[in-house]
This record gives sequence, C-alpha cells and structure tokens, in this order.
Amino acid sequence: MSSAFRKAAKSGQRPHRERAQPARRQKLGLLEKKKDYKLRANDYHKKQNALRALQKKALEKNPDEFYFKMIRAELKDGVHKIKQPKDEVTPEQVKLMRTQDIKYVEMKRVAEAKKIERLKSELHLLDAAGKNPSKHVFFFDSKKEVQEFDIATHLDTVPELVDRVYNRPTIATLQKETLKGATDPAHLKKLAQQRKNQYDLLKQRIEREKAMFVVAQKIQTRKDLLDKTHKVKVKKETTDGPAIYKFKFQRKR
Repeated sequence: MSSAFRKAAKSGQRPHRERAQPARRQKLGLLEKKKDYKLRANDYHKKQNALRALQKKALEKNPDEFYFKMIRAELKDGVHKIKQPKDEVTPEQVKLMRTQDIKYVEMKRVAEAKKIERLKSELHLLDAAGKNPSKHVFFFDSKKEVQEFDIATHLDTVPELVDRVYNRPTIATLQKETLKGATDPAHLKKLAQQRKNQYDLLKQRIEREKAMFVVAQKIQTRKDLLDKTHKVKVKKETTDGPAIYKFKFQRKR
C-alpha cells in the first residue's frame, strides 16, 4: 500500500484518485492539467483587460478630433499608406529654376576654366604625356653635310641636354655660369613625378570643364522644351551632347 493510502486511512479521509480519461473523449487528447488551465485563464483575462481599455478610450474620445493623416492616409492591401503631396509649380517657376541651375553650372565651369588656364601657364605643356612630339627640321645642301651632322655641335650644347625641349643652355652659358637647379638623380625623379601629377590634375580639370559644358547644354535644352511650340527631335541625347530639336518657326509681333 502506498504512503498516500496509509495517510488517508489513518486520518479517516477518502483517498483521492486521478480521474481516468473517458473512452469517448480519448480522441480529444489528454485532460488539461492545472498549469495549462492557469496559463489559459491569464491569457483570457489579459485580452479582456485590453478590450476594456480600448472601449474606455473610444468612449472618452472627442468626436470633433481631427488629424491630417485621416485624409492623407489610404488603405492598400491592409496597410495604411500616407499619400505624398505633389509639388505644385507653374511653368514660369520651372523656367526660373532651370535658369538658376544653368547659372550655377556656368559659374562652376568658368571657375574651372580659370584654373585650367592657370595650370597651363605654369606647366607650358612642354613634356605633357600624350602630347604630339615637337619637330625641329634642319636643312642641308648636300648629303655629305647630312652624314657629318652632329646635333649637339649644331645646337652648341652638351650631348646630355640634347633631348631636353626646355632649359637647354649652350656650352658658353655653362662655362660662364654654374648649372642652376636640381642635379641629384633622386631629386630630379621627384620633380618629374610632381610634374606628372600636375599634368594629371590638368587633364582631370579639362574633362570636368567639358562635362559641365555638356550639362549646361542639356539643362538649356530641357528649359527650351517647356515652350509649347511644335518641335521635332532631330538627334537623340548622348553622353557627349544634348538632344537636338527643330522648332517650328513662329512669327512674333
């Protein structure tokens, strides 16, 4: 005999036994335990409290209360979406904005052009990469003179300076004055790299100035398209230029 039955027999109480599952309810599963019942009851009371709070909020709501989202929102596929207001501008205002854009781009283009001129005046484009090599033509009267021709002797300079296109002093100048400037190979290499960087910067500025010119042309074309005059597209827009339109001639008073 178990201890529970012994205690119940001593106290004179009827022992408690777990109720068996009826055969007709076995298909519904096991009986609910006390713990499961408590969780279900707590969930039920929580939902009832939420419903009462919502009912109280609805009763206390001001019927004249208004929010702009009430008219700006719409329901799509069960989701509230706010309507985005459209910008209302007149054709005159659009033309004015396009004019301001053109003025700004043109101002930046002119500033870029001034920087290009300043760089060109400093570099002189003497040894720019990609530049067509300059030619120095000598004329002779006979083939013998061509065979005996020595370019260093003809230019009156040392052979080491023949390949220079700038700063090529003569032998007389070298005898009278000391050689000015950098002579160390490492220093010369550093100066050459700095000069190359300057030419790269000049190339970038030239390309940027061309791009700004194309942008200004495209903005001007879009501004002209606001005119209601009949027009026909002659050429499509490309990355290097705007579209070309042919407008119908209209005589103005």
